[in-house]
Amino acid sequence: MKILILTYYWPPSGGSGVQRWLKFVKYLQDFGVTPVVYTVENPSYAIEDATLELEIPTGVEVLRCPIWEPYSLVSFFSKKKTNTKAGFLTKSPTFFGKIVRYIRANYFIPDARKYWIRPSVNYLEAYLQQNPVDAIISSGPPHSLHLIAMQLKKKTNTPWVADFRDPWTAIDYFQDLPLTKKSKQKHIALETEVLKNSDAVWVVGKTMQKNYANFNKETKVVPNGYDFTISENNLALDAKFTLTHIGMMNEDRNPKLLWEVLKEILDEVAGFSKNLNLQLIGKVAPGVVDSVQKNGLDTYVEQQDYMPHHEVQVYQQKSQVLLLAVNNVPSAKGIVTGKVFEYLAAKRPILAIGPEDGDLADLLEETSGGVIVGFENKEKLKEEVLILYNAYLEKKLTVASQGIEKYHRKEITAQLVKNLKEMIG
Repeated sequence: MKILILTYYWPPSGGSGVQRWLKFVKYLQDFGVTPVVYTVENPSYAIEDATLELEIPTGVEVLRCPIWEPYSLVSFFSKKKTNTKAGFLTKSPTFFGKIVRYIRANYFIPDARKYWIRPSVNYLEAYLQQNPVDAIISSGPPHSLHLIAMQLKKKTNTPWVADFRDPWTAIDYFQDLPLTKKSKQKHIALETEVLKNSDAVWVVGKTMQKNYANFNKETKVVPNGYDFTISENNLALDAKFTLTHIGMMNEDRNPKLLWEVLKEILDEVAGFSKNLNLQLIGKVAPGVVDSVQKNGLDTYVEQQDYMPHHEVQVYQQKSQVLLLAVNNVPSAKGIVTGKVFEYLAAKRPILAIGPEDGDLADLLEETSGGVIVGFENKEKLKEEVLILYNAYLEKKLTVASQGIEKYHRKEITAQLVKNLKEMIG
């Protein structure tokens, strides 16, 4: 079996977006599937990690096509560098920032990679005539990749899977975009068209599956996972009581309640100030920094914008507690961040803040990997932090997680191949 994978994020891209299909491509050939990857020739990535290029299997064909992106134009007119690509939507943008955001939201639909659609379709249609494949898989966001695949399916009648790493109109920041009514309707119409025209839809969680199954009955959960040997605690744990958060922390993900709880414990518990250490690895929004400072926690924080993926794994395994903050948005119940699987494999207790009845809560309960506390449940959050801290003092801070082996990337790839074979017939 031979498949064509359309993805914008590919090494040297860093961050979370590249992980899913890089890892699947790593194992597909073990199950008799030959992957061909289509990506950008001149990408504009907010984060780069050259070490990930070492994970691309030898001999994998990678096709590249140039792209024009509007970010360079924005940077030209802006007096300072913008963080348009950095994953944040600033809550209080400048006047220029408001104009940029409005244009981006209403004139670049479905996203800023829309100008890549036509040249990609032309390039890939010619390629497929000479090099037919058994299936096409598009990975989004950016959702322009789905529109490329949809046109290829119409032109070549090749079976197509639309793979959603994140939802389209239910994604956390969609509510913050200054969309006109017409633009919002266009997004909904395009999303619906993609869902109805794809032969199968793959999503990362049960809530997304439930929502998308209304449009395509062949909607299946293909979760993210981890790709390293499960830790047996061979690394020495941090001497201090470390709470470590991996990944971007935007303003919707700002755990304000946690900062308040930690301040109270600092005031009330003797010795806590000598032991507390907050490690924030990934870009942090200005609003998060303000909240940390407001609660007098800045002296306890170590922050680093980015760290190569293999180094992050060491931090996860050495940390006393792994912090997971879910975006406090209407779609929060369906959010299962990719890092939670690496947290589970690190075999350290997880303290999550998010819906107590969402997909993440179900996963933590299934694996006994940690606890989740609701966004407004301050009393419970304080109780859980103190339980973890007292276990740390007694040198008994462990976790008895179970059943996480099925979330290894190779195991998930095996299920993915099974899904593909069922679709192709």
